[in-house]
Amino acid sequence: MELLNADFGGARITGHGIGPVLEAFSDVASIAVLRGGGLGDLMYALPAVAALKAAYPEASVTLLCTPVQAELLSQTAGPADETVILPFAEGVRPGPEDHHELERFFAAMRARNFDLAVQLHGGGRYSNPFLLRLGARHTVGTRTPDAAPLERTVPYVYYQHEPLRALEVAGFAGAPPRELEARLRALPEFGQQAEQDLALGNGPGYGRTLVIHPGATDPRRRWPAERFAAVARRAADDGFRVFVVGDSSEKELAETVVELAVEHDPELRPAVGSLAGNLSLGELAALLAGSAVVVANDSGPRHLAQALGAPTVGIYWAGNAINAAPLGRSRHRVRLGWVTRCPVCGVDVTQVGWTAPRCPHDESTVKAVEPSEVYEDVLQLTAMSPLPHGR
Repeated sequence: MELLNADFGGARITGHGIGPVLEAFSDVASIAVLRGGGLGDLMYALPAVAALKAAYPEASVTLLCTPVQAELLSQTAGPADETVILPFAEGVRPGPEDHHELERFFAAMRARNFDLAVQLHGGGRYSNPFLLRLGARHTVGTRTPDAAPLERTVPYVYYQHEPLRALEVAGFAGAPPRELEARLRALPEFGQQAEQDLALGNGPGYGRTLVIHPGATDPRRRWPAERFAAVARRAADDGFRVFVVGDSSEKELAETVVELAVEHDPELRPAVGSLAGNLSLGELAALLAGSAVVVANDSGPRHLAQALGAPTVGIYWAGNAINAAPLGRSRHRVRLGWVTRCPVCGVDVTQVGWTAPRCPHDESTVKAVEPSEVYEDVLQLTAMSPLPHGR
């Protein structure tokens, strides 16, 4: 078995952050950062982007990303200078590849003469060759044993906190950490638009806003709808205004949560509603930023809420918590599902990532988490919140 060690590319260590901080590259005026995926993947990368901006203050940072990530960054305030949409490419952005489109993309990127390209997109089997085709003067990223080497590489080991992994890579690019978690700011115009279009303000008789996101890309990360509904019902009973959010593909799931929450008490209906599929990402960011607390699975909206400064209660499978749970507990709570074997076939689900194939079953790994525990976290966070009542 090949043993993979960090490759410093001959650079000396100048300090320590998450790992070694290597000497910075000279004469860097432009930086490309590769990070595809969804909203959560973007949140993992933003602390590293902020570190690169601080280490190379005269350089422009271009984030190579997916359409949903670019849309969010265009409707919030964050650390990247610009975004460029990735073409469809195996292991980088899933979809029908077009050879000519790929060639046009790489020709355009090479014409920019990037001084530094940083790979924050997985173990590098596909993303490292993609990064190398940008033609940057210097390359830094993660690497599994089967991936192409870059100038400086950090070994990719699946179980590592994702934002900290990205910060370790930034350290290899000469950029010490500035912050450990993503930071974004909602833009006021989107909050005003959401309130005007969708009547998001707290209605008569209602106090603080609780936002629920019941979806997740991987069905195994989803807490059952009836459990989210139980939290929504108790919150509405206690005077919260409850909004269930999601994208257009999650509208049915969100409506199910609402219906289950009010089915035995129709008088709660004005207090519980679905906004799934009805918000732009800027409006979603404004709603999350102004909420008293957000309850969600390990999903993009939960990570986005954290980046916007909202308190959160996250329902996590224990393995995912290692990679993606919030670091602090003053404003965040984590409830864990401790499943280690698939309830259907018995396969060891802790063997994940690039090292083992996923079993075909979608049974929830977090369904044992109790609604009473989650709602107790909601009460604790809202009691401790420094925000005024109604925020």
